Amino acid sequence: MSYGVTVFDVMIATPSDVHAERAVIREVIHEWNAVHSKPMHMVLMPVGWDTHSAPAMGERPQGIINRQILRDCDLLVAVFWTRLGTETGTAPSGTVEEIQEHLRAGKPAMLYFSNTPVKPDSVDSGQYEALCAFKQECKSKGLIDEFSSAEEFRNKFTRQLQAVVRESLQPHVPGTTANGRQPRLPSGLSEDALGLLVHAADSDGVIIITRTRKGKGIQAGGKNHCREESQREYARWESVLRELVEAGLVDSKENDIFQLTNRGYQVADRS
Repeated sequence: MSYGVTVFDVMIATPSDVHAERAVIREVIHEWNAVHSKPMHMVLMPVGWDTHSAPAMGERPQGIINRQILRDCDLLVAVFWTRLGTETGTAPSGTVEEIQEHLRAGKPAMLYFSNTPVKPDSVDSGQYEALCAFKQECKSKGLIDEFSSAEEFRNKFTRQLQAVVRESLQPHVPGTTANGRQPRLPSGLSEDALGLLVHAADSDGVIIITRTRKGKGIQAGGKNHCREESQREYARWESVLRELVEAGLVDSKENDIFQLTNRGYQVADRS
């Protein structure tokens, strides 16, 4: 069954010496989508200069990247190892400029620094000194994290991504509550009401009161939920339908036709 989602772009920002972690970020985001996109009505889209930029002229290379990609991103994930990066004309490096521009726009950023062992003779001392200075600056302005292996980074990022999504991104998904959380299952909702809701959500989102010479019935998802010849059964299922209406999970559209609300779909998806 198709379902609506809100898409959030996640900028992957790293200097040129970071490779494995860029791949890990994409993998973790894809895994997050597989588990959470349907119940949370969200999709995270990993983007970066290496996959989403296009050739252009007329301004600074980093300025082009900022315009083509960074400007529309909702979350930034930056990883550093031994290099700070190449100076852009306005910032010490492209990655630093991306972080600065993103934070200036009031958007969340997650910064990580790798302590993975490296051959000393492969390190540019000037770059490393600049990186250490930037790292100290970041510590005075917020929370950063460090790791010593790609696996440790994967574990930390997997856990921390969910926390940042709930705090900073989920409140922007239509239908969430004031604190950014998806609505809880209504307290006291009967098992019959929840079953009727799920049957409707799995089909066309419609619940119908049927009328024949035998009597009245209630249908959802192609299934008749009571025998039309049994007034007792109809009375019970009519009460179930009223329960869904009073909980704001379905709306009456026409005589005998009821449609699931956005909240109704959310509750059905979480059941």
